[in-house]
Amino acid sequence: MSWSSYPAAGPPPAGAPLAGGPPPAGGSYAAGGGLPPRPVYREPHRIAAGPLMAGVGATVVWFVLFGALGRNLLTYTWWTVGAAVSAWVVATFLALFGDRGVAVGVAIVSSIGLSIAMGLTGARWITTNDWPLW
Repeated sequence: MSWSSYPAAGPPPAGAPLAGGPPPAGGSYAAGGGLPPRPVYREPHRIAAGPLMAGVGATVVWFVLFGALGRNLLTYTWWTVGAAVSAWVVATFLALFGDRGVAVGVAIVSSIGLSIAMGLTGARWITTNDWPLW
């Protein structure tokens, strides 16, 4: 049997429902037939740029002050880990009870600050084959 012996698909019979199409009108939905209005989801308390930048600025100052306490890579890294953990606690508190924009700024900068410290630690570890934090 060859492919040419199969009949071509014809149009659907009249009145057949289309798959995935709109439902038939006439009361299938509440009062009025047709589709219900689409819901609109909006953030009730949007994050603004001002509070976000305030969180960024405060956290940069926080990390600079803590990083300045370190005399070498070992102490700098541990001070930075302490600053990051305390910043995450503050960001969690702000996200739950305060301004979420400030919390986002704190979280972003603390992750960047900790990444810088861990990058420096990893670079020292790679170049000297000695773990610098113990």
